[in-house]
Amino acid sequence: MSIFSVLIVDDDEKLVKLLKAYFDREDFITYTAEDGLSALQAVKDKSPSVIILDLMLPGMSGWDVCKQVRRDNDTPILMLTARDEESDRLIGLEIGADDYVTKPFSPREVVARVKAILRRVGNSVVNRRILKMDNITIDPERHQVFNGGLPVELTPTEFKLLELLAGNPGKVFTRLQIVEQTQGYMFDGYERTIDTHIKNLRRKLEADPKNPRYLQTVYGIGYKFNGGSNE
Repeated sequence: MSIFSVLIVDDDEKLVKLLKAYFDREDFITYTAEDGLSALQAVKDKSPSVIILDLMLPGMSGWDVCKQVRRDNDTPILMLTARDEESDRLIGLEIGADDYVTKPFSPREVVARVKAILRRVGNSVVNRRILKMDNITIDPERHQVFNGGLPVELTPTEFKLLELLAGNPGKVFTRLQIVEQTQGYMFDGYERTIDTHIKNLRRKLEADPKNPRYLQTVYGIGYKFNGGSNE
């Protein structure tokens, strides 16, 4: 199953919480930002699959955020506007927005429109994304992993597992979730093979596999990827 993440950018706290609740129920990984500068930082740090962007933001406008994002990448953008004026919609689309929704709107409509955008662009939204965490670089499109600039040979299962965890730094996955999202099926005993794959990944990626910096165990739950320093 593909994992999609959404960045919701709006200074209306109640609206953000409402949208987040709907996207969480649809199994999206949800990030939020309340102004333009924090939105740009989140785009850089989180590499979301799609951005929901309000036009009327404090400080930096949604238009400026959209233009800045478009200078660096082609992440799909769904714009939110409080005014149903054709000029606003046209400007938004001209500077790079993929779609728009006029306030007030149904959260279900926003979710549906985001899903439609992702269907149009396909899984390449996720697959094109190059993940970089400290010394680790993952290129999903080329199916390559580098550690300190040196190539690392991984099995297909190891690659999927690493891409899942590293693509969601800090998020804890149970063994069952890892199996379902990397294999799409289950059979008796397969959950425990995840431990073996993690052990192999640590051997290939960690300076000290017994004291892992990246692939960390969350005891009693599962595993997570730590992109920062080991404490």
